[in-house]
Amino acid sequence: MSTVLFKEFTLPEVDRHEVLRYMGCKESTAETEALIDRAIEIARGAFCGKVCFCELPLSVFDSQIQFGAIRTKSKNLLKNLDGCESVILFGATVGIEIDRLIMRYGKISPSLAVCLQALGAERIEALCDIFCADMARKQGFQGKRLRPRFSPGYGDFPLDAQKEIFAILGCDRRIGLTLNDSLIMSPTKSVTAIIGIY
Repeated sequence: MSTVLFKEFTLPEVDRHEVLRYMGCKESTAETEALIDRAIEIARGAFCGKVCFCELPLSVFDSQIQFGAIRTKSKNLLKNLDGCESVILFGATVGIEIDRLIMRYGKISPSLAVCLQALGAERIEALCDIFCADMARKQGFQGKRLRPRFSPGYGDFPLDAQKEIFAILGCDRRIGLTLNDSLIMSPTKSVTAIIGIY
């Protein structure tokens, strides 16, 4: 069993264009810009980027994919991992505070709650991006490269693979990320994914 590691990241500046995209806005207006400003101010200090991860050997036989205790069939994941010999398995979260803010403002300002929801989505994607860039740098020193990250629920990769991912990584102990019986993660602004190494 590979050692599971933990790392905290300082998140980059907010990408306002991504927040707008998650809000479903095709163009910026003075009103939406003011809403984003307000959401950023309210959520200041709410985000904490935490990731737990490990590297596992990959094997494929009869179109069945195995890494660690996970054994699954997925044409989409198989295509993504083509040519890879190992994978990085990771869980990432920006914390529970943004969920609390979304719930609070959902009762008093639905438009602000939507903006906070979009801001949380942008923040977890930013965390995943900087984690993947960090891993790409480290693998690059060994002459290796990474495939794009691939999460349970993408294409035909079953969502219930989350159970094994959580068991392998110990997400609850390491980063406070839990999974309920309906396979919903808490905090909600969280991601689990596989990255192929080739």
